[in-house]
Amino acid sequence: MSAARYPRWRHWPVAARRILQILGAVWTSPNSLIGLLAGTAGLARGARPHWRGRDLALVFERWPWGPGGAITFGNVILHTGASVDVACATYAHRAGLCVDAPIRLCDHERAHVYQYMVLGPLFLPLYLLCGGISVRNRFERAADRYAARGTGWWPWPAP
Repeated sequence: MSAARYPRWRHWPVAARRILQILGAVWTSPNSLIGLLAGTAGLARGARPHWRGRDLALVFERWPWGPGGAITFGNVILHTGASVDVACATYAHRAGLCVDAPIRLCDHERAHVYQYMVLGPLFLPLYLLCGGISVRNRFERAADRYAARGTGWWPWPAP
């Protein structure tokens, strides 16, 4: 059966989507706890938390550590900048493999939130097995694809 025959979740009734979101948040809560602990540690150094309903995530902006950019843990996004509503380059573009139009960082990180909500505690080991923070990582390529097109956040092809 082709992927086109599967119903898109955004067309499901609101109640069904909310139930899936709650189940996904509970399933990935161990990962979210990692993000909450790291985000809370950054509060004393200027991190500012706020809820982004569209991204289903608590975002800590101005998070004071790291090389720059953002990292997601479950339903928590840690971002070193002032806002995740910024344009950024795709992994393939930064690696010099192609010329892509800029994407929105918030859209890229939202794809990771969705991935976490499906895979829960399995996300981090699978992410690391797929190459970690790298253009070769199927999770990063899927997040870039989702940010560019609005679809395709799942890192494996549909059956």
